[in-house]
Amino acid sequence: MIYVISIVVMALSWLVQHMLTSRFQKYSRIPVAGGLTGADVARRMLAENGIDDVTVSSVPGQLTDHYNPATKVVNLSESVYGSCSIAAAAVAAHECGHALQHARGYAPLKLRSALVPVVSFASNIVMWVLLAGILLINVFPSLIWFGIGLFAMTTLFSLVTLPVEINASRRAVAWLDYSGIADYETHGMAVDALKWAAYTYVVAALGSLATLFYYVAIALGGRRD
Repeated sequence: MIYVISIVVMALSWLVQHMLTSRFQKYSRIPVAGGLTGADVARRMLAENGIDDVTVSSVPGQLTDHYNPATKVVNLSESVYGSCSIAAAAVAAHECGHALQHARGYAPLKLRSALVPVVSFASNIVMWVLLAGILLINVFPSLIWFGIGLFAMTTLFSLVTLPVEINASRRAVAWLDYSGIADYETHGMAVDALKWAAYTYVVAALGSLATLFYYVAIALGGRRD
């Protein structure tokens, strides 16, 4: 069963990643009004929302954009930072959406941040604990439940991430429309690009949840297969 789940999740991940990449490439050729770069969009969105303690920086790679609440830095990939496209504007605004969440005390973001150290610890040992738990299920059954508890924390993190990402995208689109950076032609493009980005988190959450149920079934059935 775990193999079927893995194959399905891998297939969905490939499909979503392919669609995300193709959409980004397509919308990267569509300029925004005013010739604003992703960096310009980010700085303007932060300023217009009264956030003056967050900086905007460029990081290497593609689709490596993220907001770091610990350092209060909006990190934009090179293809977003200097691009004047609607794709770059959407991504930059989305990352600034996280900065707004941080500044406004958005509850799901606070919960996700609180889970980071726990998930970091769990991720380092969970697979080893689960493997040992399966091998020793008839001798030391509580071990697999400990492993399931660790894995459940990573699943919870994936589930909590969903509203955080969706809310950031909503904030981004609303501001792009309000500021006039997105118009009636590019509004749908921004929504579409961010939608496929959100799907990557949906697939990750579904895969984690399905795998969690699989391990629970093993623990309840006492099976090794």
